[in-house]
This record gives sequence, C-alpha cells and structure tokens, in this order.
Amino acid sequence: MDATDLAFAGSYRQAELVRSGEISPRELVDLCLERIERLDPQINAFRCVYAERARIEADQAAACLKEGDERPLLGVPIAIKDDTDVNGDITALGSGAHGGPKHEDAEVVRRLRGAGAIVIGKTNVPELTQWPFTESATWGVTRNPWNCDHTPGGSSGGSAAAVAAGLVSAALGSDGAGSIRIPAAFSGLYGLKPQRGRISYSPELEHWHGLSVYGALTRTVVDSALFLDATHGPGSGPSSGQGPQAPTSPYVEAANSDPGRLRIAVSFKVAPGFISKLDPEVRSAVEQIAELLASLGHDVRAQDPQYGQIGPSVVARYLRGIHDDGVAMARPTQLERRTRAMVRMGSLVTPSLLAKVRRAESGHAARINAIFDSYDILITPVTTAPAPTVGRWEGRGALSTFSGAAALCPYTAVWNATGQPAASVPAGLTVGGLPLAVQLVGPANSEQRLLSLSAQIERAQPWATRRPAVS
Repeated sequence: MDATDLAFAGSYRQAELVRSGEISPRELVDLCLERIERLDPQINAFRCVYAERARIEADQAAACLKEGDERPLLGVPIAIKDDTDVNGDITALGSGAHGGPKHEDAEVVRRLRGAGAIVIGKTNVPELTQWPFTESATWGVTRNPWNCDHTPGGSSGGSAAAVAAGLVSAALGSDGAGSIRIPAAFSGLYGLKPQRGRISYSPELEHWHGLSVYGALTRTVVDSALFLDATHGPGSGPSSGQGPQAPTSPYVEAANSDPGRLRIAVSFKVAPGFISKLDPEVRSAVEQIAELLASLGHDVRAQDPQYGQIGPSVVARYLRGIHDDGVAMARPTQLERRTRAMVRMGSLVTPSLLAKVRRAESGHAARINAIFDSYDILITPVTTAPAPTVGRWEGRGALSTFSGAAALCPYTAVWNATGQPAASVPAGLTVGGLPLAVQLVGPANSEQRLLSLSAQIERAQPWATRRPAVS
C-alpha cells in the first residue's frame, strides 16, 4: 500500500494490516513520525511527540504479534488530547499554568494501551479547553489542514487536525459542550460523543459537573466503533448516578449493520437564549442529508424538541467547570487574561446555584427527550457556520469571546446537559472547500443506533477518501 494511503487508511484498517503482517508496528509508527515532522509545523496539532517511546512500544507490539496477540488496536499509533493524563508528561490544558509531570495514565489511556494502541503524543487544546477554536498564548495556534487560515475547532482541535492531516488514524477527544463534534465538523471527521459515563473519566468522578465525556475523532465510523469497544465499560462513573446501560453487542458490529427503517426528526431550532444565524451552506447540508435518508427508506419529518429553559443549566455548569479547572492549576496567576476573567465569571455560580441546576437536570432531559417517543433519531446542524478563520477572537475579552462562541455553537451543549449520545457526521464541502457536517442525536444508550445510521450515510456518501490541503 502507498504510504499516504496507509496514513489515511483509518485505525480499523491499520489494525487489520498489522495483524495480517502486511505492515509492521514499527513501519506504521515511523510513517506517523515522518508525517508529523514534515507536516505538523504547518498545523501545530501536537504539543509533544513521544518518538523514541513510540518506537520502543512498536517493537514490543511486534513481539506480541509473534506470540499470537490479537488485541484490537495492537501496533496502531494514536494521539491523546492534552487534557488527559499520560504517565511521565505534564497535562498542560493549553496553558503555561500547569504543574509537573503526571505519575500514571488516566483510565482511558490505560484502556487504549491495554487494547494495544501506541500513544505517539499529546495534542493541543485552547486554555482550559474552553473554546471552539484551538489557540493559546503558550502553545500557539492550531490550524485546519483543509485551509490553514481557518481553525480546526476546539477544544479537541489538535486531535482533529492530527487525524484530518493523516498524522495519526485516531485521537482521543473530550466533549463538554461540543468539543468532539465541533472539531469533527470543521475538520471533515466523524466524531461521536458517547453517553455520559460510557467511558470512565477517572481519575475524576466527573468533569464540568457532568457535562464532559471522552470519545474519539476518527476518519470513519468503524474507527470510532473500534475505539469505543476498546475504551467503554465501568469505571468510577458519574457521581450523579449509575453508569449507562451496557451495549448488547460490540460497537464494531453495529457499525457494520443496517439500521433498519428509522423515524427521523429534522430541526434547525436552538434553545431559547442562544442568538445565532444559520449559514445557508450549513442549512443546505442538513437538508441534503435529510433527503438522502428519505431516499434510503427512512421516515424523515420536520420536528423540533421542546428545549425549554435549559440554556442557564448549560451555562452555569460550563462556567463553574472553567472556574474549578482554573483555580486547580498549579500557577493560576499565569493563566491568560481572558481565561482569568472566565474563571471569575465562573465563581458567580455558587455551590447552591449549581446544586439547583443539577436538580433540574432530569426534568429538562425528560421534556427534551419526549421527542424520542415519536422519533428514533434527531438531525440538527452541528454549528451555525463552517470553520471560522484563526484569530477571529484574538484580543477580545471573555464576554465577547463567550458570546461569539455561543452563537457559533448553539446546537451541541444541550446534549451534554442531558447526557445522551450525539455524533457529528461529514456532509460534504462548502464552495470554498471547507468541511460541512450534520449532528445526529439519539435517546439514552443509543450509540449502536447512531453508529449504524452514520455508517449507512458513509456508505451512501463516502467521505474518507477526501483529503485536505495539508496531507
């Protein structure tokens, strides 16, 4: 296989090639390292790269293969978002205010290593993972491989840029208000936000007061299914209740299965309090996917969820989460000025107000999820516009940046508050060549349904063969 084709083959296919002996783990690692060295200066996806450690782990994986080891990700290089602990490295959170190296892997990293994956480096994030763009004073600007004048999104922007440019086949992301789905949408990738608690957030019980979950940014649907099979399962779980219902079969099996005829609602409505204007090309992309699904035999109709006043619940948990992360930094005085202002805003969300917001969570979820009594899947935009230019909010204050981010991304955070799964699915390119996407939302514990429907869209309208300018 051609080296570039191998780089863009996706983690599922790379794992198959390693198991069959057509490519060795060392060859795959060296390919990724060569591409990182050559291409990453243009996009700045990685905060750090573990070159020598990855080569050692590749040789260890080769030895395991000779002994018949068939772990699902054996020998496949992946990247870890820099909000997640990797033994021996700092967790910078996009900041110079970080502390020293961590002394053990986070649970999700342990699970990935246990599945045979090789951690090749950590990817850039905005400071405290708070923005839908990845730019920081300490670690610089991360750029979109499709057009380096634009952002790959955030906060998993480095992970998205790395996968989109073929530097790795999959990367860990986290999603507290859309931080997997937004960069997936901006970067032409598949991004699934799993059910809350599906992947352990240990060593934390929960992050951003139940908003955040781990997931993957990948080239294909089956890549994300493989990642989820390798990482899901009971851990510390969310402190607000029991962990989610276990899957009835492997997620890879769902990605390779027909979804059957589904009832699908299409909505462009945003929750009250969000002020936004929808770009015509984004609207057209959603309408085109709706037409495609209708042609595939699904029952597709316009229907809006009843969001009610969930906006304040989302904002309160988001702001208090940023506050908590900020004051927990080793050197909080070294946070950026804008971030310090966000931390102060978060301090206004008192523990009693936060408790009131959390008590209202189940009521909001029940009202919003009533739409799934009549529909199996909801389709919405992911963002109101394609990827904005880098530096769009450079020099702006906290409130101005927050307002701009909320106007760009009003469709994603609701589903963090309710806790159910949602996915960003590629939906073509703009006239200017930037990726477009749609969001699929399912009821609780519906990752298998989302994966199956996403894969059906992928078969009908393949996206993984498209490659960005930086590739």
